[in-house]
Amino acid sequence: MERNPFVINFGKVPSQYISRELIIDEIVQEMTDEDSQNTCFMLTGTRGSGKTVTMTAIEKKISMSEDWIVIRLNAERNMLESLVGKLYDSREFVTKFVDANLNLSKFGIGLNIKTKSPVADIESALEIMLKEVRKKKKKVLVTVDEVSNTAFMKEFVSSFQILIREELPIFLLMAGLYENISNLKNAKNLTFLYRTPQYEMEPLNLTLIAAKYSKVFGIDREKAMDMALITKGYPFAYQALGKYIWEEKNHELTESVLIKFDEALSYYVYKKMWSELSEKDKWFMSFIVKKDVMPVSELLELTKQKKNEFSQYRERLRDKGLIDVSGRGIIKLNLPRFDVFVKNELR
Repeated sequence: MERNPFVINFGKVPSQYISRELIIDEIVQEMTDEDSQNTCFMLTGTRGSGKTVTMTAIEKKISMSEDWIVIRLNAERNMLESLVGKLYDSREFVTKFVDANLNLSKFGIGLNIKTKSPVADIESALEIMLKEVRKKKKKVLVTVDEVSNTAFMKEFVSSFQILIREELPIFLLMAGLYENISNLKNAKNLTFLYRTPQYEMEPLNLTLIAAKYSKVFGIDREKAMDMALITKGYPFAYQALGKYIWEEKNHELTESVLIKFDEALSYYVYKKMWSELSEKDKWFMSFIVKKDVMPVSELLELTKQKKNEFSQYRERLRDKGLIDVSGRGIIKLNLPRFDVFVKNELR
């Protein structure tokens, strides 16, 4: 049996991946330009919107050049120590330089050079290593997925500001949920992040999704567009619907496919989103899901709430990626079949 080309594992690049080429090319171009104005970039969006896959694509493009060292860091661990350790392991010239010049034994890195005092400050060690990287005309790209407002993350971003002021060859690419990125940007002394280019993972083009479905399943464009419309351009939904249609006899959209599709959305994405909402958030959503598009005036009439009472929840639900409020006086549901999920949760 031919292998299913659609994948619902987070972070894994499927064969039927629809690349966000414009975002990828713009960030790579900015990083590789000699007179680059930006050294920090952020990818943001809801769960399943393609942040990690887009970050991976950027890493791969940058890694194709010998001039770059790409290092992934975990926001839940000591990021400065991790970067120094991974930088030490990344290139022979860095390893040799550290073993000959820096005593990093305090951090369990490199050789214990008895003729030199152990380095007490990891940030100082990183500066020295990056100066050596600069001498070799190399650059470092640090990527951080699932960014959150942790103590390690705040410490690292603060140090990153200093490294940039020293004109050291380091770039930072972060990916995270809307609210986590927002919380980090609002942290004390990190407001420079407001000047950092932020790329939102907008819905995929429905015409592209329909073209992919048409080609993979050998169906006409009209039927493929009907399938694409169900996904609302949400990357995880595109993969999930494709996966279950592929598994169905004759690759048809059936009630069985929709049941599996709803289960996948619920299990992998929606339950987690729902659990993070306050009771008042959920209460407002119970009314919003009554229509795919609802005027704010109608919602206020249904809920018997005043505009100023709804405003904070409007912002919260928008930042969670649940609703689109870009249209004046209009609320749109962002996610496919989220109304079905909410109605099931409220039963």
